[in-house]
Amino acid sequence: MATTTSTDPEAPAFDLALTESQALVQRTARDFATEKLLPIAHDIDEHGTVPPAILKELASLGFMGVYVPEELGGAGADVVSYILASEEINRACASTGVIMQSHNSLACDPILHFGTKAQQERWLRPLACGDTLGCFALTEPASGSDAAGLQMTAKRDGSGWRLSGTKNFITNGVSADVVVAFAQSEPGSRHKGITAFIVDKPSTGLSVGRVEQKLGIKGSDTAQLVFDGVRVEDDQRLGQVGDGFKIALAALDGGRIGIAAQAVGIGRACLEDALAYAKERQAFGKPIAELQAIQWMLADMATEVDAARLMTWRAATLKDRGERFTAEAAMAKLFASDVAMKAARSCVQIFGGYGYLKDFPAERHYRDAKITEIYEGTSEIMKLIIAEDMLE
Repeated sequence: MATTTSTDPEAPAFDLALTESQALVQRTARDFATEKLLPIAHDIDEHGTVPPAILKELASLGFMGVYVPEELGGAGADVVSYILASEEINRACASTGVIMQSHNSLACDPILHFGTKAQQERWLRPLACGDTLGCFALTEPASGSDAAGLQMTAKRDGSGWRLSGTKNFITNGVSADVVVAFAQSEPGSRHKGITAFIVDKPSTGLSVGRVEQKLGIKGSDTAQLVFDGVRVEDDQRLGQVGDGFKIALAALDGGRIGIAAQAVGIGRACLEDALAYAKERQAFGKPIAELQAIQWMLADMATEVDAARLMTWRAATLKDRGERFTAEAAMAKLFASDVAMKAARSCVQIFGGYGYLKDFPAERHYRDAKITEIYEGTSEIMKLIIAEDMLE
């Protein structure tokens, strides 16, 4: 998206036009999603897996390291481009979208912003190229929204560390090759004692526990990761000792923009599928699209999806500029996830009985939309973040 402010008196004060490079990313993602993802989205959901060839093609298009600099193996685009690609991918298949987004926002991003040059060469370059897949291990069985209450420990062991504990609900937990993990290096210190580490998978003592069976986004794997005295060297520590909480929150701020884009993509899928069906479905001697009740639902969906998109673009633009965007990301995620749920409900309603069947996409959108109100910060946590920002 073009800059929204300018010191040039001849330039428009507010410009929502995409740059040429951003428009190219959007078209590329849309073509890929329409031609390759959309035809198999039902099968991905039904069989619970995204074909490896799809992830390889995402990597070949630069979508596994969208805003990682080219010199580190990424596409060298901006965050707005990443958001544009995310919407397109999620419009077709939210399972594929969350794999890509967790990898970009939660694995690549913290190493890009907090990793040493050596760490970036060792881990970020293959991640950005799509040669390896990343995941983010923060949540624990007794620590979800209270991210400072981690129980996994990191104990000094000679020149390195031993990590012990269990992580829950880890997207890409089964398939990931690299884990960005967080542990208490100073037990009892809560957020002040959390340290981040980059852990290779497989590693001795690291195993996959329970693999979750989910309501939606079924093509992505979500699993427990069990760390049983996993040995890591000090050069696998990400950032300074005690900086883990700051690193986690920074990654989640950016990740929430991605989830907002996912919600926009799901909402748009609901709108487009419902509109197409309403034009074809006949009732009372005419297409149901001509009935005011249906028109009002479609109008609400279109308005709210567009508003959510603009909020998401704003948060992404702030991140690109290096400005603070915590509240704006929370607002975008809060609003967009609510829009996705409302759009999914209307989509099922417009499809009627067919919306309740697996033969049609409406019920998949309904199941996929719900998670956007939960992961990377629940809607309730988003409200707390927004309120805290207002009250500062």
